[in-house]
Amino acid sequence: MSEHEVTLTINGEKVTRSVEARTLLVHFIREDLSLTGTHIGCDTTSCGACTVLICGKPIKSCTMFAVQADGAEIETIESLAAGGELHPLQEGFWEKHGLQCGYCTPGMIMSAKGFLAENPNPTEDEIRHGISGNLCRCTGYNKIVEAIQYAAEKLQAADAGGE
Repeated sequence: MSEHEVTLTINGEKVTRSVEARTLLVHFIREDLSLTGTHIGCDTTSCGACTVLICGKPIKSCTMFAVQADGAEIETIESLAAGGELHPLQEGFWEKHGLQCGYCTPGMIMSAKGFLAENPNPTEDEIRHGISGNLCRCTGYNKIVEAIQYAAEKLQAADAGGE
């Protein structure tokens, strides 16, 4: 197999690695970089458990090759909690009981982060549409939507100089 050098910025850190051309981004993140918060659920883009942000946009990393991410900025779930403080989305999932088994949670949170960057004051229907590419097999979606609403309100308050 041919190896290709890939340089990207992941969670603020620039990394360079050699990868096989066929290496999926999700495997590169988990196996080469040991960032195991990104989950593998289906390998078909159906579930969204592998969602990461690439240049701020939610992308399902199970159907993208690592070589396609060369030069990109990538954020994984590991980037969110800073200095021991939960990100408002993580806090929302905790406070509003938006998780049960937690398997979909990293991908759901990363999708929601990308969505809230585009739409900081969403309606419930907009949230449901915004996370429609992510599946939760445990909780249903009411608590997840409430968690995202919680985060949106908290982020708006912070932007307004509140908290």
